[in-house]
Order: sequence, then C-alpha cells, then structure tokens
Amino acid sequence: MDLEEEWFDVVDQHDQVLRQAPRSEVRREGLLHRATHVWVFLPDGKMLIHRRTATKEEEPLKLTSSACGHLSAGESYEQAAQRELLEELGIKAPISYLHKIPSGPEIGYEHTTLFSCVSSEIPVPDPREISSCEYLSIPELKQLVEKDPSDFTNPFRLFFNWYLESKQ
Repeated sequence: MDLEEEWFDVVDQHDQVLRQAPRSEVRREGLLHRATHVWVFLPDGKMLIHRRTATKEEEPLKLTSSACGHLSAGESYEQAAQRELLEELGIKAPISYLHKIPSGPEIGYEHTTLFSCVSSEIPVPDPREISSCEYLSIPELKQLVEKDPSDFTNPFRLFFNWYLESKQ
C-alpha cells in the first residue's frame, strides 16, 4: 500500500462517520465520503472557475468551481475548503457556507458542501490540479452552462442551478 495515499472518512447516508479508509478503497468500493467546493468572487461579483487538468481521475478537462477537493480523514468541511483554496489557488480568505448536496452516483458518492468568499487576491493555480482559470459574471456562466452543460462537472452544475434558483 502507498504510504502517501490519502485517507478519507467513510460516511453513511446521513453523513455520519463510520470509519476511515484509503482513497483507493473508497473509490474501488464506491463508498460514501465527503468533498467541498469553494466559489471565489471578485468584489464586482465575477466568479472564478477553473478547468481541471487532463490527469484528474474524475471529470478531467471539465470546468468547475474555483477550488474543490475531498476531505481528509478527520477534517471538517470548513477546514477542507480553506485548505483547498490555499493549495489550489494560493488564496487565504474568510469563507461562508452556502449549501450542501447529499451524496449520490451523479456526484461520485460524495456528500458535498459549497462555500464562497470574496477576494481580490490574484490566484496562483496549482498546475497539477488546474489547467486554466478565469473570472466570469453570473450571466456569462449561465450562458456557458446552458450552451454546453457537459463541459462542467456534475457538482458544479448542481450547485450553480441551486444558486440561480435561490436568487429568484
């Protein structure tokens, strides 16, 4: 077994921790686990999205949230969101909880939370995770999602649809 392999909390349908397991086992067995997404907004309301690298295990080359990733074993959603924001973009900013999607096959058996922040920091994307990123207005994003929904990750689309509905 790889000593560097990530360990995740395996959870039940109510997001209660059952045990810890290595990433490979969680993926192979389709076990419920946890993930988080962060949307970074500029003060003018534009949102940072990124394109995943071709080497990503799940949904390579798709557009997604500003930062996202799995929770490590024992980590809270908020801790993971802050860590992913720093690791993937080099941004440290206060975050706010927005929404949670329960696990299911369409989102990789992950209970997934969404946080947001407002930051004018210039992102420094991690090239192992992110192939490109850009800021877009909500109307621009809506147009892109409607034009080609398959160009976006499933969790992003679910969160974005929730966001649009919640703003009506």
